[in-house]
Amino acid sequence: MTDRAEIGVFGGSGFYSLLDDVREIKVDTPYGPPSDSFFLASVAGRAVAFLPRHGRRHTIPPHKINYRANVWAMRSLGVKAVISPCAAGSLQRHVKPGDFVVCDQLVDRTRHRVDTFYDGPIVTHLSSAEIYDPTLRALAIETIRDHGIPHHERGTIVIIEGPRFSTKAESEWFAAAGWEVISMTQYPEAWLCRELGMAVVNIALITDYDAGVHEGTEAVDAQSVLEVFAQNAERIQGVVLDLIGRFPADLDSLGARAALAPTRGDGHTITPEDVRLFETGL
Repeated sequence: MTDRAEIGVFGGSGFYSLLDDVREIKVDTPYGPPSDSFFLASVAGRAVAFLPRHGRRHTIPPHKINYRANVWAMRSLGVKAVISPCAAGSLQRHVKPGDFVVCDQLVDRTRHRVDTFYDGPIVTHLSSAEIYDPTLRALAIETIRDHGIPHHERGTIVIIEGPRFSTKAESEWFAAAGWEVISMTQYPEAWLCRELGMAVVNIALITDYDAGVHEGTEAVDAQSVLEVFAQNAERIQGVVLDLIGRFPADLDSLGARAALAPTRGDGHTITPEDVRLFETGL
């Protein structure tokens, strides 16, 4: 096996611990070290790279994750499409703990995170209207349905800075806006994937009712999150590994890299001499 992969997974050790012939490698980046080593394996004939975003022992809090290093390293291995599952809270009564949500939109409420690769000198503006890839979302929905798991085919995920959970006032605000899901890691992770031309899909595993603002629900705490996640870990592992086998053979057909072409925003004509970040150093 070479140090290359075509599909990436941001998630814990539970995914690759189920596989045979897993190889651990370290990847250096211009942005410092990623959260951990990468773990390379073959799944359904596809070369896959796994990275535990919080570190293999969950020692990195969400606001301290080096998202740029993680995403750059993933792309440097050749990855073109990413599965980005996460534990999440519910903001709506009908989205219940144990449900899966295949999010189609996100709202960024973080404050202190470095969230772009495009710091110049080439000014770049990439559309974020559809961060999550619709083709991969459809495949994720199909896979979850085939596994018989209660799920929601769309949802907006609001990402908060962490490590604290929401106040009741914040939770009421988010719920009133109509958003369904709350978490701490999808931004800037998913966005940075798009900046480097990788398609991305999120599956949110609902563990709690956030601040417990709905009648009959309790405010989230860390213990309850861990308990529900542990109860459902096997289900998300099975879905992710099955989903990998359903990815399109031609990942370029998803168009994530092609979307980077018309993004120069400094008013100059694009010429063959332009050197774009996503084409260099990878």
